[in-house]
Formats: sequence, C-alpha cells, structure tokens
Amino acid sequence: MDKIEILKTLPTPCYVIDEEALIRNLSVLHSVEEKTGCHILLAQKAFSSYCVYPLISQYISGTTSSGLFEARLAHEEMGNRQVHVFSPAYKDEEFDELLKICDHIVFNSFSQWKYFRNKALSHPEIEFGLRINPEYSEIETDIYNPCFTNSRLGITLSNFEEEQLDGISGLHFHTMCEQGADVLERTIKVVEEKFGKYLYNMKWLNFGGGHHISKPDYDIDKLIQLVNYIKNKYDIQVYIEPGEAVAIDAGFLVTSVLDLTKNNMNLGILDTSAACHMPDVLEMPYRPFIIGSKEAGVLPYTYRFGGPTCLAGDIIGDYSFSFPLNIGDKLIFTDMAMYSIVKNNTFNGMPLPSIYLMKADGKIQLVKQFCYDDFKRRV
Repeated sequence: MDKIEILKTLPTPCYVIDEEALIRNLSVLHSVEEKTGCHILLAQKAFSSYCVYPLISQYISGTTSSGLFEARLAHEEMGNRQVHVFSPAYKDEEFDELLKICDHIVFNSFSQWKYFRNKALSHPEIEFGLRINPEYSEIETDIYNPCFTNSRLGITLSNFEEEQLDGISGLHFHTMCEQGADVLERTIKVVEEKFGKYLYNMKWLNFGGGHHISKPDYDIDKLIQLVNYIKNKYDIQVYIEPGEAVAIDAGFLVTSVLDLTKNNMNLGILDTSAACHMPDVLEMPYRPFIIGSKEAGVLPYTYRFGGPTCLAGDIIGDYSFSFPLNIGDKLIFTDMAMYSIVKNNTFNGMPLPSIYLMKADGKIQLVKQFCYDDFKRRV
C-alpha cells in the first residue's frame, strides 16, 4: 500500500508523524549547521513529540523551551544536547529547577535579570541572555507579532540598560513567523542599527524562530550568508530556533465523515474539530489542505466541514471533490505535526486524537492512545 492507503486504514481521529518528512527537514537544517557552524534548536512550542527526539538529536544541536515543563522534556528525552529556555517571566521555584537542567536562560526584561542575577551568577556553567525587541516585524497578524505596539515581549532600545550587562552572554530576538531569509536580512539590519554596538561584547546572538528554512523555496544561501556575516563581524556564535522548519509538512490528521447534511450548501460533520484538534485554523486563521481536494467550487462537489462540538464557529473550511462523499469516508489533513498536537484540548469532552509514527520504511507505530481518563484528569 502507498502512504495514503496506509493512513486510511487507521482509526480516527488520529495524528500521524511522518518520519521520512522529518528526516528531509532535519537534513536541510543539518546542512546549514555544517556550512555555518551555527546551532539550530528545536522550538518545542511548535512540536514536542518526544518519540522522535532521538532522531532529531542526530541532526541539530538541541532544543529551546518556553518554560520548565518543556525544558524538563528536552533534558530527559533529547539526550546530551543543549537545552535553552526563554519565558516572559519566571517563578522562583521554577527558576531553581531550570538552573539544574538548562545551558542557556534568556530573560525578557532587565527587571527579571536583576531579580534573578545573584542566583544566576552562582551557576557559571550556564549562559544568560536578554531578549531584545527591535520594534520591527513584517508579521501581519498581531496575535503572532512579538513586535506589535506595546508588546510585552523583549526589551526596546529606549528601555535598554547597558550598565546592567555584566553576566549577560548574548542577545535574542524573535520577530518572524513563517518567513524567508529576505525578511531576516531586513530584520538584522534594524537589529544592528539599534543594538549592534552591544554585540561586540557578546558571545552569541539568537535569531529566534519563524524561519521557513526547510520550505522548498527558502533561500538557504542567503541564510548562510547572513549567519556567516554576523559570526564574522562580531566574532560570536549564532543560534536559530525554528519549530516549523523541523516539522513542516511532517504530519497528518486523519478524520472520518460522521454526517452529511445541507443548509444552502453541502455540510459535513467530521470526527475532528478545528477548535480542539487544530486550533490554529481558528486562531491564525487558515484553511488546512485535505489530500484529494481543491478550493470550493473548483470540482463538482463542494462541502463545508465542521467539527462535532457545540461551538458554532468550529468550521474547518470549504472544500471541493471530484466525487460525492459518503458517511464513513476518511479524509487526510496535511501539515498537522506542528502547532496541532501541542495545542489540542478536550473542550466539549472531545477525545484527543491518537498519535502514530509512520516510520521511514512505511511501518506504523502507535505512540499514544487517549481515553476518558485523560479528559477527566484535566478537569
């Protein structure tokens, strides 16, 4: 059987992580590390399915975390690789735990740095950094724009306290989302104009995430040029922490048609929910691709798909097919490894989809199956 036929044999709803696609992405990232000497880190906020951490650790330098739980996961499951963490603010008891397991800890403000500095500096084995906000971003959706007006993320130049840099090893910026090297080039220009003079006294600069490095049309040569430019000019290490570039197009969400109805148009109720199983469809918003479908009206049979929750807006999108659908048909959403598994929820008591790993040889491995107790323990 080919990959699609194998996916259609699985009970639904389920996520399927595609090992072959992961290896393809990771190979691209590894080549960037080899050609520049930079360190690429998995941003676990996008993808934290640790069943494939041993594989990921063979290709890139480590992980970055948004807090204690992600840092612990990386420390426990990624092997002897770097563990970085950034949070807008740390709790005292969690910071003590982070000091035991992290290689880099990045602070969001000088007030946080000053609050934790004495404790931090008692750990010379750890490097500490500050997140800067260059007040420049080309992200059009504010919910994903760390540099929109009055953002809580990062230190602007007007709030930068250069007299407080003792003990700080590096700076970190994150201004991008699903963007290319051309955006990074323009961003670096602004970062240099505002913060370049401080880089001469740093050990590293973190380019943050949002880099679509493993997309086919990404300008890898430009990325390599930019990394080497920063490394050579300031004599510093460069870190990049994409999540999507690791897991882009490396997963599926398989679903079944539960019911077919009409209200001015054909409606399909699926056993998967935008609100519960792929929240970015509503938050971004965007329309995920279904294998074998096209835009509404292109093919003879058009359906609007929604989930089985009571939320009126639990709408996935409109799709057309060359054939009429039947109850029980299985549909396959693509690009569902990132920001789906990590963000799912049990609103309305929706069961969480099982997680499978499709190995590079085509074999299917059940990673995790959820049940009523998983819902009950959360509430």
